[in-house]
Amino acid sequence: MTTKLEPLTPEQVMGLPAMPPVKSAFAAMNISEGTGYGLIRQEQFPIEVIEFGRSKRVRKADLVEFLGLSMLAAAEVQSAAAANSDGAPGVQPEAPSEQSESTRASK
Repeated sequence: MTTKLEPLTPEQVMGLPAMPPVKSAFAAMNISEGTGYGLIRQEQFPIEVIEFGRSKRVRKADLVEFLGLSMLAAAEVQSAAAANSDGAPGVQPEAPSEQSESTRASK
């Protein structure tokens, strides 16, 4: 029996953990479990499958790239970086770096 999974939206794919289970990849690709596991058995699955005991997982980065969502991922990273730079403590892009006296003297 093949189970058709509810397809994932691009936003849901972006919310997956770094190593989602293969069932999440099947849903993102809008294929059934039977088709997905069949492709894995035939070594035809388009993304590398990593096995941890009986658990099968994929890399989210590979899934995002395969689905053509790399631009969406880049936009999310830029958005998060912009949100964090609004008065958040930490290293500022234009801030001078601290160097020890011995490092400065050797230059």
